[in-house]
Amino acid sequence: MKHAATRALFAYWDTLRGERCAPERSEIDPTAIRGILADTFVIEVDDQRTCPFRIAGTRVSALVGKELKGESFTALWQGSARDEGGALIDMIVNESAPAVASVIAWTRDGAACDLELLLLPLRHRGRTHARMLGSLSPLTVPPRLGLDPVEKLELRSQRVIYAGERLDSPGLPTPREALPFARPERRGHLFVFSGGKDADSSDALKRR
Repeated sequence: MKHAATRALFAYWDTLRGERCAPERSEIDPTAIRGILADTFVIEVDDQRTCPFRIAGTRVSALVGKELKGESFTALWQGSARDEGGALIDMIVNESAPAVASVIAWTRDGAACDLELLLLPLRHRGRTHARMLGSLSPLTVPPRLGLDPVEKLELRSQRVIYAGERLDSPGLPTPREALPFARPERRGHLFVFSGGKDADSSDALKRR
């Protein structure tokens, strides 16, 4: 795990689950991860594996240049990569374990950006892995973030993290570590960066 947000979210989720394979969706407290909310999202694991976003942080939405609520997670993996997105979801469900992945994001103008993806299973209303908590964080800040949106993702590598496997996971990062670029504000078709915490994501995460 390379990104501070990835390490922080995994450490929080791992503490919540204890000896279980996954915590309950209702146990997630957005105030406990307020410093990384903009990098996080929750998806629904449906039978069709469209995996709609229930909520997405502002920096995740800024990467693709639009609000992601209700949009399909697997649709971000276009063409031949579409099967990779679905297979990654299936692997997490079948293994009952979280996974971290190295992802290449391709923008509308053909630029490539390295991202780190974390997917963590959640129980919801008695169903195992009915939701997934995740983070999607750029390892380097895209130079035209908000102007040149990501159009598709490609999977470079992935790693399943099994129970009992301990990673070097520090506590929640400082704002400087967790927030590599400022909070985007949507104005028309652009995202403008102005700083401040992701309050909208915090409120929505409590409900989803």
